[in-house]
Amino acid sequence: MNTEAYSEVVEVAPHPERTMRGLFFYFLRLGSWGFGGPIALAGYMRRDLVEQRGWYSEAEYQQGLAVAQTMPGPLAAQLAMWLGYLQRGALGALLVALPFVVPPFLIVTAVAVLYAHYQGLSAVQDTFFAVGPAVLAIIAIAATKLARSTNKNDPVLWLLAGAICAATAVSGSEIVWLFIGAGVFGALYYGGGLPRVRLPGVGSASLPLASVKGFAWLGAGGSLGTMAGFFAKASAFTFGSGLAMVPFLHQGLVSDHHWLTERQFTDAVAMGLISPGPVVIMGTFAGYLVAGIAGAVVATVAVFGPTYLFVVVPGRLFRRFERHPRLQGFVKGATAAAAGAIAGAAIVIGRQTIHGWLAALIGVAALALLVQKRVKVPEPALVVAAALVGLALRHH
Repeated sequence: MNTEAYSEVVEVAPHPERTMRGLFFYFLRLGSWGFGGPIALAGYMRRDLVEQRGWYSEAEYQQGLAVAQTMPGPLAAQLAMWLGYLQRGALGALLVALPFVVPPFLIVTAVAVLYAHYQGLSAVQDTFFAVGPAVLAIIAIAATKLARSTNKNDPVLWLLAGAICAATAVSGSEIVWLFIGAGVFGALYYGGGLPRVRLPGVGSASLPLASVKGFAWLGAGGSLGTMAGFFAKASAFTFGSGLAMVPFLHQGLVSDHHWLTERQFTDAVAMGLISPGPVVIMGTFAGYLVAGIAGAVVATVAVFGPTYLFVVVPGRLFRRFERHPRLQGFVKGATAAAAGAIAGAAIVIGRQTIHGWLAALIGVAALALLVQKRVKVPEPALVVAAALVGLALRHH
């Protein structure tokens, strides 16, 4: 009897209210243990903050996802900053960004020190052999949940998501104009048809392009200034997940400036994928190889600085018109596009990480462990187990 009563109390007990302190420590944990890259991190935020804790509504989360997809910068970091912005404006965005970025910065910098000392770590590639398929399984589940929650039973949104998924998978990259086009379509379709008058705030669509021009001057000066300008432009000119930044980084780090070799760049990307937190933390690894601790710090600040600005500068305007039918329709269309792009990105990542039947088998096993209901397998534990499997297989 007492047990039953206790169970009832546990089931109806409300979650603690959302506070800045709670968000700070949540993102500190996510930055320390959140494996899987931008898609998986976005999925964790929805599961933990919307479904389990009820700190944000589904509409607030989808609004943040739409902002993160339509503004330049890495998806996961921008979504996290937006959730902090909803709590306490520009200060809230900063208090979320710091705990989310600092732990992976410290981890990756420590690995970079060892990497530079021992002239390369073959263990990175050995680890990624098995971690890649496991991460892909995490991404697949996150993408599926997001698509279901976003599109629900709306065939138009499913059609939109399917088209964006196909375009992303075929092109191998996330095309920003498709996100904007999907948002404009949603604004028209769900917001009442063609507008008769020009809406206030429509001109703000040019904000990203106008703002990013200001980062060009950072390229002047010494090597650290050149590096700051390069990484700031990499953040300010790429849209979608942090993986979209990889081609830009390769062109600058390897081809243009010759700061890294092909092997070093490949290892930097691998570090971004197998370390917790945002995948663009690969910039920290690359920055250290170029200019030591100072390079790591400069690269990290330059990557996440523009991302922060693209949240807090248009944030007030976005919040002011958040209940306008046009903006709500834009969010619907852009979020459906985001769900499709994430699914398409999972296909692209699969082509890059699944090499041979053994890697495919590891991916299937990881997926089976995640979907089974008997024992909950934490994602960090799965990633660590996959890393150990990769090391064991490559040493036999």
